[in-house]
Amino acid sequence: MQGVIVMDVNLRAMTQDEYREWYDWAVEDYAKGHAAAGNWTQEQALELSRKEFAALLPEGTASPGQHLYTIVDAQDGTCVGMVWFAERGSDHEPPHAFIYNIEIWEQRRGKGYAKAAMLALESEVRAVGLSRIALHVFGGNETAIRLYERTGYRATNILMSKDI
Repeated sequence: MQGVIVMDVNLRAMTQDEYREWYDWAVEDYAKGHAAAGNWTQEQALELSRKEFAALLPEGTASPGQHLYTIVDAQDGTCVGMVWFAERGSDHEPPHAFIYNIEIWEQRRGKGYAKAAMLALESEVRAVGLSRIALHVFGGNETAIRLYERTGYRATNILMSKDI
């Protein structure tokens, strides 16, 4: 039985061309996730997703407190995915990084890039002065849940629902 190959990655600032290519796909993917989870109706999902992205990234890659990276294979320099985190915090929660999106391109999945990217992200988060990372994962995304558990994340809140 063949095991997962562990890859080494570098994170570099996302270029404007990469951002434009990623943005439309990400808005649509986020809408699909919310619709599949039952949070939004199919009819409203794309519009709500667009509004959230516009509010979070009003200046694209230059949006204050937002950090967008391209995940690059350290050996051959190819782009294998992307990761986006924001600096968050309020009166009710201490400053922390919040991962909005991590994506390994489909043809590169299953090779250890996601785990390597999650670990590399820790250095980037520390570099902006934060010491905690949080994220949201849709309940049906078992692959992502396993990845996060393997990299040391633990559930802090669990929302459940039942359609009747």
